Amino acid sequence: MITLLLFGGLVIFLLLNVPIGISIGCASFLAVLASDTLGHTFIAASLVTASDSFPLMAIPLFIIAGELMGAGGVSKRLLNVFNAFFGRITGGLAIVTIVVCMFFAAVSGSGPATVAAVGTMVVPTMLEKGYSKPFTLGLIAAAGSIGVIIPPSIPMVVYGVSTNTSISGLFMGGFGPGLLIGFSLIIYCYFYAKKRGWKDDRDPIPFKEKLGIIWEAKWALINPIIILGGIYRGIFTPTEAAAVAAVYAFLCGALIYREFTPKELFFTMTRAFSTNGTTMVIIGCATAFAKILTIEQVPVIISNAILGISDNAIIILLIINIILLIVGCVMDTTPAIMVLAPILLPIAQVYGINPIHFGLIMVVNLAIGFCTPPLGINLFVSARVGQTTLDKVVSGVIAFVLIMIIDLMLITFIPAISMAIPSAFGQMGR
Repeated sequence: MITLLLFGGLVIFLLLNVPIGISIGCASFLAVLASDTLGHTFIAASLVTASDSFPLMAIPLFIIAGELMGAGGVSKRLLNVFNAFFGRITGGLAIVTIVVCMFFAAVSGSGPATVAAVGTMVVPTMLEKGYSKPFTLGLIAAAGSIGVIIPPSIPMVVYGVSTNTSISGLFMGGFGPGLLIGFSLIIYCYFYAKKRGWKDDRDPIPFKEKLGIIWEAKWALINPIIILGGIYRGIFTPTEAAAVAAVYAFLCGALIYREFTPKELFFTMTRAFSTNGTTMVIIGCATAFAKILTIEQVPVIISNAILGISDNAIIILLIINIILLIVGCVMDTTPAIMVLAPILLPIAQVYGINPIHFGLIMVVNLAIGFCTPPLGINLFVSARVGQTTLDKVVSGVIAFVLIMIIDLMLITFIPAISMAIPSAFGQMGR
């Protein structure tokens, strides 16, 4: 009865367009009312205990860092550098967009922030150069999803906290999948642009001028080296790295590039606080939801049901991927991880799947969800940047989503893509 109220209530609230965090909280409250063992303060206590976590402090700090880098000129300098080197290649602007998204991902940890920061700069130029609007907006939506795969990554922090898996190990493992997806998108863009005849025909940039562009962007370029190098060298934890990233982004925008006005800084911080407030409500309510699931032994029931379908690891992993791809279409990344990771990870471990490897499978699945309707947030951000309707973005993103699903299969069944770097550094799980 309680399980029925939990899932039935969640579906009903979502159908009523109640925000995802509130939907999870209301569904959990219905279950609490029907329970004889859970007190009425259960959800309030979960909201407090879920937020009282040192690793989770990384989330608001990375959100602030991403917003500050987008508004403070960091992303613009990165675009200038990569445009100088790749801009004249066939499909050069598309390739530059992907590379900048990959690099920006290494300092922001957020997919939507990457879409907003990079998209506002490249979309007008690509349209001016003759790229079609659906292709351009589909590209930025797909490339922005790399923001949660290449470390640092907010979903990886959530997964690490939810499953007690090494966040540093997850960050190390994210490079392989992120680079694979990035290069796959680059190859597709090159051949597609060649077929359409899209080429930047501007004059070559002299080598001396390229050096000047690199020098101007030096503070933006060393940002990920400081953040990721500090984590892997053991100088600071991922949470402390998030604080360093936020402070560094502020210093770059305010003192080095001097692109912050008091008004711009105010609105930047307002956006960051709004995003973080929503995220933390989702985390708190999802924690209560997951605890009720555990009390009702739902993970055990679902695990036994899935394991009863087949004893073939390939079949089980395909089923898990299908479940995650569907969930990614209808649920935000944070609650999806907090609810499903404790259920699905034990199933994967039965077949010898490393927690880090499975975490990356999960993150890539849900990253694809950023680009799939009806709730793909990157689609909405891209449509807003391009000042167009959602259907144009969806029509342009289909090919990119198919490429990412192929990459997902490679990541799932070739563990070395995810585990090579963690293995080399002795990070093999918990």
